[in-house]
Amino acid sequence: MATKPPILQPGDTVGVVTMGSPLYPDVINQGIQGLQNMGFKVVVGQNAYAETGFLAGTDQQRASDLMAMFYNDNIKMIISSRGGVGVAGILPHLDFDYYIRSHPKIVSGYSDVTILLNCLYQFADLIAFNSLLLFDFTPNKPGYNYDQFFTATSTTTAPRPIENPPGIPLVSRVPGNVTGPLVGGNLTSFIGTLGTQFEIDTTNKILFLEETHAPINTVYRYINHLKLAGKIDDCSGILIGECTNCPTAYQTSYEDLITNVIVPFGKPLMTNITSAHGYYKAAMPIGATVNLDTVNNKLTVMEPTVSTPS
Repeated sequence: MATKPPILQPGDTVGVVTMGSPLYPDVINQGIQGLQNMGFKVVVGQNAYAETGFLAGTDQQRASDLMAMFYNDNIKMIISSRGGVGVAGILPHLDFDYYIRSHPKIVSGYSDVTILLNCLYQFADLIAFNSLLLFDFTPNKPGYNYDQFFTATSTTTAPRPIENPPGIPLVSRVPGNVTGPLVGGNLTSFIGTLGTQFEIDTTNKILFLEETHAPINTVYRYINHLKLAGKIDDCSGILIGECTNCPTAYQTSYEDLITNVIVPFGKPLMTNITSAHGYYKAAMPIGATVNLDTVNNKLTVMEPTVSTPS
């Protein structure tokens, strides 16, 4: 089993970094205020407000901010202000093997940040969380999102179901019952790492995918790329989240793509998971053991995803 980071407790210190694209300072400040209103202390990375074109500083600067949070023993959770692009650029500058592995912390995010989350599991054996970004800690966000986040990071409840909000059903499409580590996240981001040392390992894993702002013919291209790279053949089961603001292309919808392309893979398949770029955001623990039961339409996290002090 992967390493569980220490549990998040009231009054803990959260490190804020910008791992990819820049974000407006007032939005960053609003997120920081949201964390503080919840009782957390906040430490802000040196380059969190940086803006260098479409990146928040150089790859080295963003990586240095992240490593500084791992070096700081007072920091219990690290959260990125946003995703965007560029997270892959920091990966060669991170000390996965020694320092991150030996100083586990909660790391949360989605979008391009999911590249990092899977590398934390793959190279540092650390459970990470496809869950909230900094700008999600702002007013008028759904209570479901916070409930999911804090259940995953501030309790040791297990087994526990991952369920959509009421009225939004999970949809099992190919029957099966498989158990294994959860990997995955944003489809576009993973395509960019294929053929590199940081490409996702799906062997005997349950693969979670979601997308945003991509026309359906582009989503097809990316799914087919994963298939040709062996990532579909290698996985044990598939979880499909939303394709948020993904326009129909050539009279083909996201649902058509699932039916005509993904169902024929024959892997146990569950769809319609509210997550990541959607309004409602399930907390998906990357690296944790989950059970995908598409006979009984259940998705269950089989182990605690954080640890308590011994």
